[in-house]
Amino acid sequence: MLPAETGRKRGLAVVLSGPSGAGKTTVCRGLIAQYRYERSVSATTRAPRAGERDGVDYHFMTRERFLEGVRRGEFLEHSEHFDNLYGTPREPVERALQQGRTIILEIDINGAQQVMERLAAQDRFCIFLTAPDAREQERRLRDRGTEGEAAVRTRLSRAEKEIAQGLRYDARVENDVIERTVLEVHEHIQKAEARKSDGCGQA
Repeated sequence: MLPAETGRKRGLAVVLSGPSGAGKTTVCRGLIAQYRYERSVSATTRAPRAGERDGVDYHFMTRERFLEGVRRGEFLEHSEHFDNLYGTPREPVERALQQGRTIILEIDINGAQQVMERLAAQDRFCIFLTAPDAREQERRLRDRGTEGEAAVRTRLSRAEKEIAQGLRYDARVENDVIERTVLEVHEHIQKAEARKSDGCGQA
């Protein structure tokens, strides 16, 4: 835990979550490009994909280093998918909160549930992103071209259960037209920031 900074209002951790194929990465990139939001860089044990940069797209770690970080409490949330570990480093998020900044966490639903449990309600705002329908979600997964048929089917099956959890979030956004989605998410964040500034955070 970082030492508290006196005389400064707490920032806001915006959790952008949803099932695979909802378009989380695309929306997050749009928010950063248009509105200059800060993005939390996740850690993972999977190998970098073409064009990915360490410390920018992900913090790429060995499995041993990642598990040591888990034991030392260095992650705000973590989970395992398809034999790879993923997690959100705790320190950058806590620093942003203490310095009064808004930071976006683009994470899966399991990770979002952990953040809800570990961050105070007034420090977070959780947005659930969905594709317009199951057919569009499947098309997006296949267009990635990064996974085989079995992995795509597993993600689609898991998504049915994940979508049912969306009602626990602070806001729900359907990602149909990307420009409209980015604007809608931005407006939700602005309202959450305004409530926090007014001292009327979530209950």
